[in-house]
Amino acid sequence: MERRTSLALKEGRSRAMHPPPASRVQFGEAVRGRRTWDVLSIKRQMDGDIPGMMSELKRASLNIAGPVWSILATIASARRHHRRRLRWLAAGTALSAFAGPANALDGEPAARMLGSSEVISFAVLLGVVAAALFSAIWMIRQRARLEEENRVLRATVSDARHRNARLQALISDKNRRIIVWDGMSQKPEVIGHLPPETGAPLADSEFLALGRWLTPGSASALERAIEALRSQAQSFDLIIETTRNEIMEVQGGVAGGQAFVRFVALNNLRREAAELQLERDRLLQSLSVLQNLLDSLDLPVWQRSREGTLVWANAAYGEAVEARDAQEAVREGRELLPAITREKISSTSTFDTPFRDKVSTVVRGMRSFFEVVDARCPAGSAGMALDVSDIEGVREELQRTLKSHAETLDHLATPVAIFDGAQRLQFYNQAFQRLWDLDTAFLEGNPDHGEMLDRLRAAAKLPEQLNWRQWKENALSVYRAIDTQTDLWHLPNGQTLKVFATARPQGGATWVFENLTERVDLETRYNTLVQVQDETIDHLSEGVAVFGPDGRIRLSNPAFRALWGITETQAQPGTHIRAIEQACGPSYDGADGWKRFGHIITSFDDERPSYRGVLELNTGLVLDFAVTPLSNAQTMLTFVNITDSVRVERALTEKNEALRKADALKNDFVQHVSYELRSPLTNIIGFADLLKTPTIGMLSERQAEYVDHIATSSALLLTIVNDILDLATVDAGIMQLDLSDIDLSGLLDDVAMEFADRLQESRVTLEIAAPSPLGTIVADYHRLKQIVVKLLTNAANFAPEGSSVELKCWRDGQDLLFSVSDNGPGIPKDMLRTVFNRFESHGRRGGAGLGLSIVESFVSLHNGTVTIDSREGEGTRVTCRIPSGPMPAIVAAE
Repeated sequence: MERRTSLALKEGRSRAMHPPPASRVQFGEAVRGRRTWDVLSIKRQMDGDIPGMMSELKRASLNIAGPVWSILATIASARRHHRRRLRWLAAGTALSAFAGPANALDGEPAARMLGSSEVISFAVLLGVVAAALFSAIWMIRQRARLEEENRVLRATVSDARHRNARLQALISDKNRRIIVWDGMSQKPEVIGHLPPETGAPLADSEFLALGRWLTPGSASALERAIEALRSQAQSFDLIIETTRNEIMEVQGGVAGGQAFVRFVALNNLRREAAELQLERDRLLQSLSVLQNLLDSLDLPVWQRSREGTLVWANAAYGEAVEARDAQEAVREGRELLPAITREKISSTSTFDTPFRDKVSTVVRGMRSFFEVVDARCPAGSAGMALDVSDIEGVREELQRTLKSHAETLDHLATPVAIFDGAQRLQFYNQAFQRLWDLDTAFLEGNPDHGEMLDRLRAAAKLPEQLNWRQWKENALSVYRAIDTQTDLWHLPNGQTLKVFATARPQGGATWVFENLTERVDLETRYNTLVQVQDETIDHLSEGVAVFGPDGRIRLSNPAFRALWGITETQAQPGTHIRAIEQACGPSYDGADGWKRFGHIITSFDDERPSYRGVLELNTGLVLDFAVTPLSNAQTMLTFVNITDSVRVERALTEKNEALRKADALKNDFVQHVSYELRSPLTNIIGFADLLKTPTIGMLSERQAEYVDHIATSSALLLTIVNDILDLATVDAGIMQLDLSDIDLSGLLDDVAMEFADRLQESRVTLEIAAPSPLGTIVADYHRLKQIVVKLLTNAANFAPEGSSVELKCWRDGQDLLFSVSDNGPGIPKDMLRTVFNRFESHGRRGGAGLGLSIVESFVSLHNGTVTIDSREGEGTRVTCRIPSGPMPAIVAAE
């Protein structure tokens, strides 16, 4: 490069050997041009444009060489002119000398004149020489300075070349590609290459089309980042994915007024880290989408931890448990499913087999049915509940509809038979049996359709066919068809049947046989259909009447006339609805009856909606009516007698109300009697204790014995009254637990001290087995103590004298478990179902039979469970599980 620059300078000098004359103005412009070139060259050097800098250096050398050679040519011309003037002066001097003295006076003015002009010329010559010398000296200095600057510039150019070579080597890495925008220029510069396996195009235009070789998500994210980089100078660092599932890193930044985006192909650990980051973002996005989807569902969905605590729920769950939102439901631990169901899920659900069952629970005060699916996973469990209350209602309605449909078809005169997907008979009406005269036992055995056809053919009841097998296959092809198939059967007995075979959506086919024996043309068939319709309506238990658009009755069945108490003459076809209204007036004269029917039937509205309701006639009948628009602007009125069902419903309602009042009366009686009994019993116990004191006076031995019996019986009676009052409070649903933090070791000590006298009377010993750090539990101290005492009392009643009763306590997580066992005679299996019933006594010492009932009630109030295991001759064990309740909130005094 330096050698080419030197050659260019030499060529500039050679071309400037004979330049045109140049003035000082041209020289100044050349100098200014050199300075402009200097700044431009430095700028080009910073930008890396080395060829441009060399061309500018060549032009500057030519601009400097021109004025220099012009000045040198001027000096040479001046020197030649000065030599000619000297030669002319010497010639004149010689001629003057040769002229002699005689001519001295005559030549003096000329000599003086010549001397003045010579002096002027010499002065001009000296000025020119001085200017030339000054210009030459200045040009020499300028040339030296320019050579120094050129040397510095050559060094700078050399450094720029080396730096450019290093940058080119760095950019030429096959794992990087850079896009550079100069300012807001729309056309970028693309530098570098990427490996072919990344799927990045080689052509710049195809590479800049990011959506063609990047995934849609990566392309849109990168385009947004580039837009922010160019408009707002926001740097970025992204991980993108190509259409070949290759991972790349993209970095964007701004430097020197230029925006650049660098694509880097990742390898090894960086690639694995980028893939993990993309996978994490993908999973987070999928999780967010899944949670949003679950929140948008109207199905309650929840997630629990390993301990069974609710950790997440969707919006439908929060609505189901009557919380403001799902977060409040999770925070307060509101449960949708009952405790028994949750325990069943916890005990039956496994990692391989999720829990699936139909569960009944209360939602917004209404009993609802849910199809619950709960799956267990290492992190806990997740469940979903599908409200199937409407499905259950629809299923019951479908069963009723099918039953009504079967009853209706059974009363039809048209033979009807329904076969299932396996071509077996599932339903037939009496007309079908009469038509073919088949045995009832045979029909009830659900025979195959092909078998039935073979039997009818053997009995000579089907048409004779030349190819019986082909005819049979054609008849049974309806099970594989979509449209209804019709056929005419000419029976040997002279009957002609039109057979309608219709495939059912759920599989199978419905066969309807229409008798066309005496009807051979269209009019006859039409009359037959009308007759069948009339017969069908006549045999219906529902009252049916059809009116035309003019308000005149077209047809009616006997059930209609019987329900309204009118004659056939009053309801004959052509009678206007006003006459029908007058005839039915004695039975019902309400404004919402026949007047409304007349308005609906004779109205000219474009839309004729259906209308349903209930009428209670003066005769005591209750009718369920329906107004149904028909084709040709006709209207059908149907009336169903629901008197019996309404009466039963009313009777049940009255009975339910009576039972509710009786139950309330019972509760009031028990509470009142219990309170009235407790007051005198307390007085008796007090006076008995007072008689025992020495201050009243000494009692005889018999008197003291009687007083002890009075105190013992009064205490027992007070216990029974308290038990009855507790059960009445539980039944009324008004018992509240006084929850507190209970020290279980202290509780066992109190139970042992209180029960010591009772065990001494029964001559039974008490063995308590419990670990020393039994801990605490949040429960009602009084009710928990009452549970243990009742169980020990029951065991003492069963335990033989001299035996022992074992009380065993242990912890299962936060739950307290304790069992009371004895080695008594045990309980027979047929009595185990009634041990928790009230007033059922099984001990040898009798009793009121309320102990186990109170135990079950108090354990249920603590959301616990109680089980009993007993075998005859081996004793009885009662086990209770009491979960720790929530710690009651402490309300500060105002």
